Amino acid sequence: MEVAPSEDLGNDGIYSSLRSHQAMLFIPLPFVVALLLLVLFVTVLKRDEEAAPNRPFLALILLSVLLSILSGLRWGYGVKAVGMIAPVIAAMVPPLAYAGVSRLVRTSRRSLSQRIALHAAPAVVILLLITFRREAIDIALVLVFIGYALAILLLMRPGADALRLAPFEGAVPAYRAIIFAAVALCLSAAVDIFVFLDFTWAHGEHAVTLISVSNLAVLVILGIAAAAASRSRAPAETVEMGLKSETTEDKETIATVDALMEARKLYRDANLNLDRLARKAGIPARQISAAINRAMDKNVSQYVNDYRIGDACRLLAGTEKSVTEVMFEVGFQTKSNFNREFRRVTDMTPLAWRQRKGGVGGSPASS
Repeated sequence: MEVAPSEDLGNDGIYSSLRSHQAMLFIPLPFVVALLLLVLFVTVLKRDEEAAPNRPFLALILLSVLLSILSGLRWGYGVKAVGMIAPVIAAMVPPLAYAGVSRLVRTSRRSLSQRIALHAAPAVVILLLITFRREAIDIALVLVFIGYALAILLLMRPGADALRLAPFEGAVPAYRAIIFAAVALCLSAAVDIFVFLDFTWAHGEHAVTLISVSNLAVLVILGIAAAAASRSRAPAETVEMGLKSETTEDKETIATVDALMEARKLYRDANLNLDRLARKAGIPARQISAAINRAMDKNVSQYVNDYRIGDACRLLAGTEKSVTEVMFEVGFQTKSNFNREFRRVTDMTPLAWRQRKGGVGGSPASS
């Protein structure tokens, strides 16, 4: 969220010496973006109403709505008072993004009050800087955005398997959305720096263009990423389990998990995630992930989906169940994920597979 050194703060701490003749590119655009983000929020809320929602991601979308409105008021209608609020609200964006990701990566050992205090710290710092040292707001916000972006990327180092509390079906899309969110935080920090340099070298000649375009782009990216990542929500009852001190060979670990998959068909659980799989197998989640990565050159999500697709192939070829019925039975919840994974494993669509294998439900109507 763009900032610049100033005596009078603009949106997200922007230096308010922008001249009145510098208008936003599209004055009504921030309000349109706010409306679209609000619709996105309602959509996500309705989608998640039957399950435990990822509240930090929901709050992130709402915060993006508020920042978009403030941007429109400040730069579209010259309401300078919002400049005292926007930097504090902007400082809450990275912690919320990190908190949302953390809920998919691991359960917190901190109490609720400790988590609130930790994630509220950047906003408190910015509030103090507004009161006592406004010229430091720019660098403080840049450090907050970059720091949290790096922290998110560190959490994501193992790839999709890092989302051990997220259902396997949505782990890969959620991973991509989280990476986009981290990039958006870095982009916001980069724009802050560009705006600062523009005021230093060109007296803010290009600042409004940067603000009007980049602010909205970052907010839209963050909103969409939060909505996509929240689709992979951690079950409410998940509890962090202690890890065993012993380790086993990769082949023994995979053999144990294979036996569970084949005997109990765990892959049919649409909410199966790495943490739950580890508890069922009695093996540390990290050990399972490492064994499958090394021995099979794939992540755990792909490993589980291989079982699901194998089961789907058998059902498509040997039963009259529709493609949609098969999809739900083997553990998938969305047709897009099912089709994508089916094509990854078999290099064809489910219907094409059924027709090629001479399944009893081979007509197009069966889908």
